[in-house]
Amino acid sequence: MLLDVDINTRSLKIIKKNIHKHSPCPQKVNIVAVTKKFSFSALQSAQENNLFHIGENKVQETQQKTQNKRLNPKTQLHLIGHLQSNKVPLAVGLYDVIQSVDSIKLLNKINRSAKQQNKKQNIFLQINISKATRQTGFNEEDIIKAAEAITRLRYIKMEGIMSIGPHTPDQKAIQKNFESVRQIQKEIQNKINPQCSSLSLGMSQDYILALQAGSTHLRLGTILFQKGNEK
Repeated sequence: MLLDVDINTRSLKIIKKNIHKHSPCPQKVNIVAVTKKFSFSALQSAQENNLFHIGENKVQETQQKTQNKRLNPKTQLHLIGHLQSNKVPLAVGLYDVIQSVDSIKLLNKINRSAKQQNKKQNIFLQINISKATRQTGFNEEDIIKAAEAITRLRYIKMEGIMSIGPHTPDQKAIQKNFESVRQIQKEIQNKINPQCSSLSLGMSQDYILALQAGSTHLRLGTILFQKGNEK
């Protein structure tokens, strides 16, 4: 059962303050409101608070909660969870941005589906720089090959790199991880694809470190929403 939740406006104010305090480019930072496991009311609340980037984890859940619903024309739906190969055509039809592209095989399938649907699909390449066993994503060598492959795919636009921080309380380890991802993003932008200008780093527990590393897309769920109508 999906939960009915609203934006915690007090938390949103604090997050915006931290963006201006910690980011080297605050004007480029987008809050991606993560609405997985929440009902359509969470999307409505995000839009009412001028948050137009919405993050979802599962294709079927997004399809069910948005079916026959009207979204603000400014709203962009981001897939941030793992994309199964058989769900690619549906995902291309649903999402403005697919952030979790983790293989060249998946890239090729997205390109084919986007061609069939007459669409240029915005994507991020996901890197698993910490080599976490429970995370998907390219390694450092293969993400360069994937970025090069995209230059030959007509129906894909590469917006940037996405990564999940290591599951550790060690702030220095997280910071080092984020800095490494930023260096790879800059290398791809400067040497392979100038469109690769975005960096999707940071979740509720580590978003300030992500801001310091230059993140342009913060994927925030827990910190941004709370149950019921409390403000």
